[in-house]
Amino acid sequence: MISLTDSQKIGMGLTGFGVFFLFFGMVLFFDKALLAIGNILFVAGLSFVIGLERTFRFFFQKHKVKATSFFLGGVLVVLIGWPIIGVVLEIYGFFLLFRGFFPVAVGFIRRVPMLGSLLSLPGISRLVDKIGESNNMV
Repeated sequence: MISLTDSQKIGMGLTGFGVFFLFFGMVLFFDKALLAIGNILFVAGLSFVIGLERTFRFFFQKHKVKATSFFLGGVLVVLIGWPIIGVVLEIYGFFLLFRGFFPVAVGFIRRVPMLGSLLSLPGISRLVDKIGESNNMV
């Protein structure tokens, strides 16, 4: 079992609440307040989980400048009050930031008994194969 420090446990909670508020904000027709709270909690939780220094190193690498700009710009646009545009920018930035992680996630999900068979369905299989192989999803 993986042991977590207290700050990592707090970070997991903040990240979980952030994802919940983001999802709930989208379900309630892009509610500005819920999306703003979700964004703040998600970014704060991420910095608690991996540490402040590693968070800055992750977001501000030279080859991730475009992705970071879209993601943090989307957060800013949501905070300003344009939630739909901000969420679109955030999602695009999120995919650019974490595109290197997608093949690992797809490989893991394929090994999960029920989800693996779901991912091998004809229509889903092509999409998942494209996401799983892609390191150049631009």
